[in-house]
Amino acid sequence: MALEASNIFKLAQLVDYQEKSVVSKEIIKKETGTVTIFAFDEGEGLSEHTAPFDAMVQVLDGTLELTIDGELFVLKQGDMIIMPANVPHALHAAQQFKMILTMIKS
Repeated sequence: MALEASNIFKLAQLVDYQEKSVVSKEIIKKETGTVTIFAFDEGEGLSEHTAPFDAMVQVLDGTLELTIDGELFVLKQGDMIIMPANVPHALHAAQQFKMILTMIKS
């Protein structure tokens, strides 16, 4: 389902939790950046990696454990953080969580 411009959406309802899975849906994909919504089941995560651009994470639901350059951050519903470009980071779902990831490629 493609999202149409000028419509109102309930962000947390755009993806559903799936057992033992990470679900993602790209909301905006442009040459200059992307906006993606994720749903992580409890215990799931992303192993340590880097990205070539700064990225902003906004937590919509649940609790996210995020490690940036070895430092642990615990984010809950309503929290946001910016992950700097080219710095190692990893994500872990201490409990189910949903987040928006915004990457600007400039």
